[in-house]
Amino acid sequence: MSTTPKAVGRLIDAFNRLPGVGPKTASRLTFYLLRAGQEEAMALANALQDLHQETVLCSTCCNVSEEDPCAICTDMGRERDTICVVEEPLDVLAVENTGRYKGLYHVLHGHISPMERVGPEQLRISELIKRLRQEPAREVIVATNPTLEGDATAMYLARVIEPLGVAVTRLALGLPRGGDLEYADRVTLAEALAGRRRI
Repeated sequence: MSTTPKAVGRLIDAFNRLPGVGPKTASRLTFYLLRAGQEEAMALANALQDLHQETVLCSTCCNVSEEDPCAICTDMGRERDTICVVEEPLDVLAVENTGRYKGLYHVLHGHISPMERVGPEQLRISELIKRLRQEPAREVIVATNPTLEGDATAMYLARVIEPLGVAVTRLALGLPRGGDLEYADRVTLAEALAGRRRI
């Protein structure tokens, strides 16, 4: 019979379901919140509730935003003929932090992965193609992660975009193979952007 209160066990289980959080970290987080008091626990609960109530997906680029369309899509100072395609919203932050890219974005919300039963139809690829037909671009930069899945996604995108008469480029090497864009340092990511190549 467990001596752990049910509420404590439920929160440990909830934290444990988060990516990168194991049982020990889940337990530490739970007992931290217990010690911190109700005010800090309620602040976390309110932030979690606001996460879904106060965010939307931009109908243009599919990035997470407070408004639709998002601030990047409505910024007329950006290069509107270049679209950088990334896997996740975190990747937009990573590219923006380089300070070197001034174009627009498109977020796929994943990558093609037959092992995980994720095909092109589960990603925001059809939205990208529709967008390119309505607002022709000069270049699409495919900034998927340098993994097998990222490469497969890049090749698929090149195959469906090139018939539209748009140049498709890929970030240059310099990013570690098997890594994620969100963990790349600023200099490496900036160099990869500068040295992108045609697929």
